[in-house]
Amino acid sequence: MKILVLNAGSSSQKSCLYDLERLPTSPAEPISKADIDWHNKLLTTKTKEVKSTHKLTEDRVSGIKKMLENLWQGETKVINDLAKIDIVGHRIVHGGDYTQSALITPEVKERIRSLIPLSPNHNPSHLEGIEVIETILGTVPQLAVFDTAFHTTQPPEIATYPLPYELSEAGIRHYGFHGISHRYCAGRSAELLEAPLESLRLINCHLGNGCSLAAIKEGKSLQTTMGFTPLEGLMMGTRSGSIDPAIPLYLMREKGFSAEQVDTMLNKSSGLLGVSGISADLRAVLAALKEGNQRAQLAFSMYIHRINSSIGSLLPVLGGLDALIFTAGVGENSSLVRAKVCEKLTFLGVQLDLEKNETARGDQIISTPDARVKVLLIHTEEDWVIAEDCWNFLKKA
Repeated sequence: MKILVLNAGSSSQKSCLYDLERLPTSPAEPISKADIDWHNKLLTTKTKEVKSTHKLTEDRVSGIKKMLENLWQGETKVINDLAKIDIVGHRIVHGGDYTQSALITPEVKERIRSLIPLSPNHNPSHLEGIEVIETILGTVPQLAVFDTAFHTTQPPEIATYPLPYELSEAGIRHYGFHGISHRYCAGRSAELLEAPLESLRLINCHLGNGCSLAAIKEGKSLQTTMGFTPLEGLMMGTRSGSIDPAIPLYLMREKGFSAEQVDTMLNKSSGLLGVSGISADLRAVLAALKEGNQRAQLAFSMYIHRINSSIGSLLPVLGGLDALIFTAGVGENSSLVRAKVCEKLTFLGVQLDLEKNETARGDQIISTPDARVKVLLIHTEEDWVIAEDCWNFLKKA
């Protein structure tokens, strides 16, 4: 079975192609990977033998078409023609009330489109990819795999905001995001701990440019830090995370900000970038911190404090903690972030093995053998979760 996975972001379009004779128990290696950097208009395609780069001069739709053409022609060719693809899976950031992956129909597309105001940086890109596939591959099945679906198990007292109840009935509620990553890491942690997933109380820390934590018990999401939109929760690369809701009102009433200016500020110029004045990239902030930059120090201290505070807020719903997981770009690569977060959690029974933490690469336990709460490092595999859902959907169909 040939499964194409598209993972669209606001500034990137990624794809990978799997060729599976059976569904393995661990993530398979795709036969082709591609990545479009829209900022630099650069397409990079990799196979086992070849890596090629291509400067895009066309519009976004033409760029995606070029990315797909590289699968069946030129030096990165891995299949004879695109008709060999059996199914296409898409990561969809906001799926509203969908509780599981869904075959993309006109109704599903319209629902994704209706949620653009809640995910303006992602849902338009998802629709773009879906429509390109329709143009090139016609009626090939396309599956929407929703980041929000994993969090639909949150109980009403957590999913409901303390606003007039009519707003909740109108869809203003706590959704949560990064669900594909949280779902994968929960399952992978059970394998590493050699314990049934249903027996574990987990907090998964997905720390990248966007950040969220999820409290997972018996394999289900009970609470997560992102909410109605991906803006709520932790301090992130350019996003503020949770703030006093009166601040935007004050800026609009007293400082003359428009709604668009407030939206841009909170989503694009806050977080690490806004506080440090240096960069949204934690690596640049840490480099400035080493040079004695006080705003970089403040930004980093705030970043760690807000992670720890949110971990503390998730503990009651779990009733305890068996494992703390770090994943995504920062979580997987910054030993300093892991060390600083764990430093404040020793009262829970978190004991980080400092040597393992410094040298860790790939999936492993990085806590000391006698730690009551295990600390795990897991490389998240969102594309593989999407491929698994596609395999299971076609087999069931």
